[in-house]
Amino acid sequence: MNTCLIVIDVQESFRHRPFFTERDLPAYLAAQNALIEGCVQHGVPVVRIFHTSGPRAADNPFAPESGQIRPLQGLVDFDAAATFTKNRHSALVGTGLDVWLTSNSIQRLIISGIRTEQCCETTTRHASDLGWSVDFVPDATLTFDMVQPDGRILAATDIVTRTATVLEGRFATLCSVPQALERACPSP
Repeated sequence: MNTCLIVIDVQESFRHRPFFTERDLPAYLAAQNALIEGCVQHGVPVVRIFHTSGPRAADNPFAPESGQIRPLQGLVDFDAAATFTKNRHSALVGTGLDVWLTSNSIQRLIISGIRTEQCCETTTRHASDLGWSVDFVPDATLTFDMVQPDGRILAATDIVTRTATVLEGRFATLCSVPQALERACPSP
């Protein structure tokens, strides 16, 4: 089965948001980089997605004018098979990614990136609904604590657990990095 790794929104823009923290970054980058390196080593195409939104101004880190729409520091350097820029949560809305995947006979997607519950989950659901098989790698996604409507903090680890719970078996297969690589590059 032709597989492709999608690396969603792993960009410097997030460092300029008030919720950004380095707390979970080292573990995330280790998993994300291992996934990228494993895919590159086995010839699995890696697609990069960047996110833009908001006013076109230098003080908006998600605007091209900010200079922050570039790979997150610490992300392994790789030659992307394709790069797409989105301005919606799903990487499949208005980017041409779906056309690229179809024209390259991709049947399975490995989803990774930033934010777990937002663009990664939305892209996973959308891809599944469009007929792709999806492997979701929670360790290779990153999110941040959020404030709930009642004012209590919802921990990033709880957000990842919730996302994995709602995706598993309905929209995706949950995988560790080694499992995703094994499914993408099975041994002969």
